[in-house]
Amino acid sequence: MSKAKGFKKSKSGTYLSMAGTAFGAIGVAKQVKKARKENDTLRLIDAALSAAAIVTGLAILYRELKRLGDDDVLLG
Repeated sequence: MSKAKGFKKSKSGTYLSMAGTAFGAIGVAKQVKKARKENDTLRLIDAALSAAAIVTGLAILYRELKRLGDDDVLLG
């Protein structure tokens, strides 16, 4: 049970978080496509900000992954 509590701070948990964050890019791509089709500037700005948030989130998770290094919680 104690290993399950540390899952978020493990490499596996970080990879899973990165995949979930990257999955959000699909929604942003659809939003951009719809905004361009409708010439909706406000929706396009929202999509750009969402994309920036995804990139920032992935960068933070990547940094966390590098910090984990060899001291992975699930590996012992």
